[in-house]
Amino acid sequence: MHYLKGEPKPNRERIYKLAKRLRHRGPDSYKIDKFEHSENEQTFMVHKRLAIVAPGESGEQPLYTDSGKQTCFIANGEIYNHQKLRETFNIEHPNKSDCQVIGHVYEKFGALEFSKHLDGMFATVIEDRKTGRLIASRDHMGKIPMYMAKGKDGSFWFASEMKCLHDDPGVESYQLFPPGHVWVKEKNETEGTMTRWYNERWITDVDYIPEKRADLSELREIVVKAVKDRLMSDVPYAVLLSGGLDSSLITSIAVRNRATAKNTYGSTEKVHSFSIGIKGAPDLKAARKVADSLGTIHHEIYFTPEEALDALPDVVWHLETFEQVRASVPMYLLSRAIKSMGFKMVLSGEGADELFGGYLYFHKAPSPEEFHKECARKTSRLHQWDVARANKMTMAWGVEARTPLLSKAVVDYAMNMSPLDKMIDVKKLDQDGKKYLEKYILRKAFDTPEDPYLPAEVLWRQKEQFSDGVGYDWVDGLKAHAEEKVSDEEFSKRAERFPLSPPTTKEYYLLRTIFEEHFVTGFENGQDAYKTVPFGKSIACSTPEAVAWDPEWEKSVGDISGRAVGVHDSSDGFDLGKDSAVSASSSSSSSSSSGSGSSSNVTTSSARATSSTVTTTTVAALNNKKIAAASRKARHSRRLPGGSGSRRGSTKAIGFISQVRLTNSSSIFCAFA
Repeated sequence: MHYLKGEPKPNRERIYKLAKRLRHRGPDSYKIDKFEHSENEQTFMVHKRLAIVAPGESGEQPLYTDSGKQTCFIANGEIYNHQKLRETFNIEHPNKSDCQVIGHVYEKFGALEFSKHLDGMFATVIEDRKTGRLIASRDHMGKIPMYMAKGKDGSFWFASEMKCLHDDPGVESYQLFPPGHVWVKEKNETEGTMTRWYNERWITDVDYIPEKRADLSELREIVVKAVKDRLMSDVPYAVLLSGGLDSSLITSIAVRNRATAKNTYGSTEKVHSFSIGIKGAPDLKAARKVADSLGTIHHEIYFTPEEALDALPDVVWHLETFEQVRASVPMYLLSRAIKSMGFKMVLSGEGADELFGGYLYFHKAPSPEEFHKECARKTSRLHQWDVARANKMTMAWGVEARTPLLSKAVVDYAMNMSPLDKMIDVKKLDQDGKKYLEKYILRKAFDTPEDPYLPAEVLWRQKEQFSDGVGYDWVDGLKAHAEEKVSDEEFSKRAERFPLSPPTTKEYYLLRTIFEEHFVTGFENGQDAYKTVPFGKSIACSTPEAVAWDPEWEKSVGDISGRAVGVHDSSDGFDLGKDSAVSASSSSSSSSSSGSGSSSNVTTSSARATSSTVTTTTVAALNNKKIAAASRKARHSRRLPGGSGSRRGSTKAIGFISQVRLTNSSSIFCAFA
């Protein structure tokens, strides 16, 4: 991530200062591995840890496969099948981290194949010191963030967050590391090779339309197993409960299975669930109903539109994009409350809306074929949308979000399912009198009246997007705030201010301005920041391609709210403004737009409990002296010696790696958290 010429000591000092930017992602411990290949040629592996599995010294990173440290690696994430891999391949090692198996599986299957054997979420970098090979890999959905940079001197760097790369004077360019890929550079190569390791047909063949009809029992069993596997934890955890279908199902499954799950914390205790919203918000009412039904210890966190607006600059800083802000602000505020109550992991419901066509605009899909293609577009782009939001907003406070519905097993089953099982038709009833609502097939799989997972009114509740569900006052308040901050004159010149895909609303003008202040303005590689962000018009979280489904959508400025689609119960009176010629002509359609997913779920035991304990907290009440001081410290700008641009506090990230090839020396720098 920088020039590493000179002696190892000053190199280490600079690396340490860069690694501090990842502290919020890994607040529990810090370790660094320095390996000197020769004079002025070093490798630095840096890890900042959020300890969830095997806390303490028994799970520390960097990791090694042998006492000679010939295979050194670091990782951010969770490997849920680590115990099975240990048993299957006779992996014996004193380090008990679930990530320990990564290096051993690499040694057995090689650089291009090892990732296929890992069931989990991960971003990892391995240095094979026997061969001089460097390997980087990211999980199938990009659930763990990862960025890659090239230095002006031929170096290669990897980071969990963009803020570790965007302002260093030694960086020539940086980019997102694509999900489902592995990058390999051999010892004598000047460039590495990127190869897709997750090569399911639904993601590699744009013309593929699956024909297999869903089996309700199979789908239910796969989802249940994914949730059970993700209860693996040695620390307190909870669920994010919005009251919608996805979060409620995950909560129910966790409550039912916590007592029998392997390696789970507090197996005899009740599950804690969390919801957030403006008082009176739809999600709060729905979540409390689910919590009462499942018997969780439920916590309601309240916020005001003013408190949400206060958080905007920090949210954009952590999120590293100007998209998904509406849904990110409540999740950011909620994560702070969760961490303050002692929880370090939450289960979250992201993924179902993409896999099963749950967004309200899917009502207007013109054909089953186009329905499937839109699901594929949405799912393959999640790493820039809901998945990024879920990870970065929770990790901003040192909390890990796990997404069972995006396990490889669930993804592969859903995306190889005939779109005929997903099509929406609310005018049509099934044999049990149920409407073919959004995500009908998932609802039907868990519609077991003899042993219900959820009350019928929850199981068959209409989709409510998270940014809407926490309170319409928040969405409307953000728009009003943008009207105050951005003058008509400024907005009329938006094409001059933002020549790359000018914003079509004042809300996006404001968010783009904040984003540029953090990552673009005054930075040599500022335009690289824009390359990591998706562009394109969206209707109710559609991709830009799906806007073509309705001529009226094409004429509008777009809006990610579910109210932008006429089928929503709250759509009456919603104004979908007209687009301007300049925005229509400049809008890019390179990526999907996705406003918000389900809120997360975390539950524990007491599957048959009949009542819940409910606590309520306001965001303002969390602003005690300790939290306020930490927040001020995180917002404080810093400058690094020899660098340009101001920087902020840290975050838990996969970290960063740089392999620097100098004229007569080279270095590798890795930092994960």
